[in-house]
Amino acid sequence: MLVGVTEESIMFWETGFAQPQIQHAPKVIEFLGYNPYKVETETLGGKVKNYRIIHGLSHKKMGAIVGVDAATISTWETGKFKPEGANLNRLNELLCNEL
Repeated sequence: MLVGVTEESIMFWETGFAQPQIQHAPKVIEFLGYNPYKVETETLGGKVKNYRIIHGLSHKKMGAIVGVDAATISTWETGKFKPEGANLNRLNELLCNEL
């Protein structure tokens, strides 16, 4: 399969019965030729979430890249907390390398 899942999975996605798991997002985006995931990217939290989707990263995997735990990534995405100091620097570097 082009996306790496069964035809049944794709049928479930198409009918709204299920959503693709995050690790399949990059292949879905590649297959469609655009990003169907609606994420605002005006805030830092939105940029973090968009980066995760584009790269198919769970909160845990994104946290490992940045050097924080999964819950911290989640709170940054929701805007509950904002990264500071070294965490903010690492995050900005990661996101800036994306441009």
